Amino acid sequence: MNISASERLWAEAKELIPGGVNSPVRAFGGVGGTPLFIERGAGAYLFDVDGNRYVDHVQSWGPLVLGHAHPKVVEALEDAVRRGTSYGAPTPLEVELARMIVDCMPAVESVRLVNSGTEATMSAIRLARGFTGRDKIVKFAGGYHGHADAFLVQAGSGVETLGLPDSPGVTAAATKDTLTCAFNDLPALADLFAEFPGQIAAVIAEPLMANMGFIMPKPGFMAGVQALCREQGALFIADEVITGFRLALDGAQGAWGLDPDLTTMGKVIGGGLPLGAYGGKKAIMDKVAPAGPVYQAGTLSGNPLATSAGIATLKTLLEPGLFAGIVDAAETVAEGIKSRAAAAGIPIQVGQVGTIFGFYFLKEDGTEIADSASAKLYTDTTRYAEFFHMMLEQGVYFAPSQFEVAFTSAAHGERELKATLDAVETVFGRLTKR
Repeated sequence: MNISASERLWAEAKELIPGGVNSPVRAFGGVGGTPLFIERGAGAYLFDVDGNRYVDHVQSWGPLVLGHAHPKVVEALEDAVRRGTSYGAPTPLEVELARMIVDCMPAVESVRLVNSGTEATMSAIRLARGFTGRDKIVKFAGGYHGHADAFLVQAGSGVETLGLPDSPGVTAAATKDTLTCAFNDLPALADLFAEFPGQIAAVIAEPLMANMGFIMPKPGFMAGVQALCREQGALFIADEVITGFRLALDGAQGAWGLDPDLTTMGKVIGGGLPLGAYGGKKAIMDKVAPAGPVYQAGTLSGNPLATSAGIATLKTLLEPGLFAGIVDAAETVAEGIKSRAAAAGIPIQVGQVGTIFGFYFLKEDGTEIADSASAKLYTDTTRYAEFFHMMLEQGVYFAPSQFEVAFTSAAHGERELKATLDAVETVFGRLTKR
């Protein structure tokens, strides 16, 4: 029996790396089978170690809005690496990238660069607590804000779901001040504020629930969250790690007219390299050390490689018409999936905003996914796993989990979109005969 190169590497990786991967979803636990080991990426395509090519709708989980190995990003990195990879001192690149972020994101007046989205959200929560003098935070059930202890709380739809650790090693003490609330449920959030008066430092929310599949906020929901925070003296934190420069060039806050106190960012702003950021109103950000008493630091924060890639990415993304073309590509794929599912009689819920799209295979027609509880209850994860592997056979790569969104990039042209939708039509035809 022939063993593929991915299978050989998978066996070796499991002996050397916990679970064989350096981030859990890569292990294909949600779909089964052997993970693909990737040799290289080019434009809209991934190439695995067995020589297979795939149209890639994961794009490194969102950062590669220009596609893999975009020439301008590669050129910027080649120049940067010749100058040195890290200085441990301020650089002009940090100032330039910070200026670009401030100019694009309406609610960000001051910004601190860090190394990841997790660092950004962890630091934003610390800052919110330090600024308000309060301890408790609210997150929405199913929302993912990185793997800091305070966020790893069991996702539940109950209004009074308190800090129950969702991972061994996370203590009850670490999460005792984390409250969870159902997404799209303003009365539930109001009840939390009433139950803990003057104790909630911040509410953190993904404007689009993008780590529980694709769940859009109901009209007025995000504005309502913001209003409740203002009424109660809590900070509103918009987690735009995914939506920043993806939902719109000015993020969800610009597209939807939001005015968060703090914003967390990542992914696109690093151009495919490790980089995150948190920013917001200057009066709040001035509490961060060394300007203020809230401590946060990082040896590699704002390093010249990540900032160079981020600057090159944002400069290119801001070229007239480029972003609109990526949005058009996402609309084409989302509408194509929806129409082909309807023709095949497959229950599905499809969503798209900006350059982000997602879809749920449903157990039955007539159900709506509006929060994490309904996502877990109504989705057909078995059918998604079948779809995923059949799409790989057709040369198209989606996320190895029903509960992740998909992306288009500037490299997804007519050929790649046609290949994707032709594969979807073929696979949907096979799924109906199971």
